Amino acid sequence: MILEQVKFTKTGDEEFYKVLRKRVNAYFKENKISKFANANMVLKTIFMLTLYLAPFILILTTLSSTLLIVLMWMIMGFGMAGIGLSIMHDANHSAYSKNKYVNLFMGKLIWLVGGSDVNWRIQHNVLHHTYTNVHGMDEDIEIDPLMRFSPNQKLRKGHKFQFIYAWFLYGMMTIMWATTKDYSQWKRYKNKDLIKTQGLSSRSFLWTLISTKTIYLALTLGLPLWLGPMSWYGTVLCFLLMHFIAGVTLAAIFQPAHVVPSSDYPKPDKEGNVKVAWAENQLLNTTNFAPGARLFSWYVGGLNYQIEHHLFPNICHVHYRNISNIVRDTAFEYNLPYHSYKTFYAALANHTKMLYTLGRVEDAPGIH
Repeated sequence: MILEQVKFTKTGDEEFYKVLRKRVNAYFKENKISKFANANMVLKTIFMLTLYLAPFILILTTLSSTLLIVLMWMIMGFGMAGIGLSIMHDANHSAYSKNKYVNLFMGKLIWLVGGSDVNWRIQHNVLHHTYTNVHGMDEDIEIDPLMRFSPNQKLRKGHKFQFIYAWFLYGMMTIMWATTKDYSQWKRYKNKDLIKTQGLSSRSFLWTLISTKTIYLALTLGLPLWLGPMSWYGTVLCFLLMHFIAGVTLAAIFQPAHVVPSSDYPKPDKEGNVKVAWAENQLLNTTNFAPGARLFSWYVGGLNYQIEHHLFPNICHVHYRNISNIVRDTAFEYNLPYHSYKTFYAALANHTKMLYTLGRVEDAPGIH
């Protein structure tokens, strides 16, 4: 289905979301604070960029120890994930700053880690956030035939092992961004006429992809091959290790928020109607985790508060913890769910459990 065909119901939670927005807006007004980044966010931006760039500079200029060089590549992997989780993510939701040019610049930091801000906004903002877990619309759960993330997808024999091999595939995520995925998305989004949602022509976007990815690979892989002290194959393996760490880290944060037993997985009818309202769908298909782990939440860009993020993607993540009680209490007031796991471990365990179930049960619960 195309975007214009899929519609959420206009009844159900309209009053809930209206009241919730009023209460959240009142929180910012009464406390006289901005919905955008604060000083903590600026310091985090500097930290995450340093976590990624400083080890790279050391690899090129100072270090000769193989063990230390490998360690630097590993730290860069966590820096890559940190840039994605804590900087680029907010900016591409226009939540980093009220200044659109600051958001544009910060959003393009995804180029530093081999990705595309344009494709990311289409996949994440347009498709995932609008149609969370909706069959045929949310590309975050459309990994067929390798993975079965939804009970609406075809069950294949190999899926019975997906709860094991998923973690290897997660580790390949960012290396696929840096090499092939963005080009296949460009072709798909061109055919679906989605590139125009970003105010770009498909041709100009293609040239941007080619140039940014060429520069990324030349700098991040080419320079260490040329200037670094390790053998070429050691450098390539370290480059892949960096991406593997970043991929697993990103997947471990995003996947347990949606592919878990509590998710509902709505399926549009033949006319494209989804039988719940948009905000209710976010609550049915999104889960928080580890709300008490402040340092963890700081690193992952507040994305352990996925419910708050999905309902208010234009609010900077540094505020999610403070508005979470408002969201939870309002949801309960309107008899709507508010799913949350106490720990990160519980979220990972339940995501793995869901992968196991989806890999073995044809009609797993959750179909709307």
